Amino acid sequence: MPFGKYKDRYLIDLPEAYLVWFRQKGFPEGKLGRYLQEVHELKVNGLEPLVRKFIR
Repeated sequence: MPFGKYKDRYLIDLPEAYLVWFRQKGFPEGKLGRYLQEVHELKVNGLEPLVRKFIR
């Protein structure tokens, strides 16, 4: 994450509640917004462990 409380964390490490908040308020424009939407979908659908295999 490039800014805020979660700066310098992987997007997959963001709390689901934070991603839900973005979904309600609107994701940012551009690549970051698209990535945040994808991470949200991964977490909602229980696919987070698949991503973690690649980053750890």
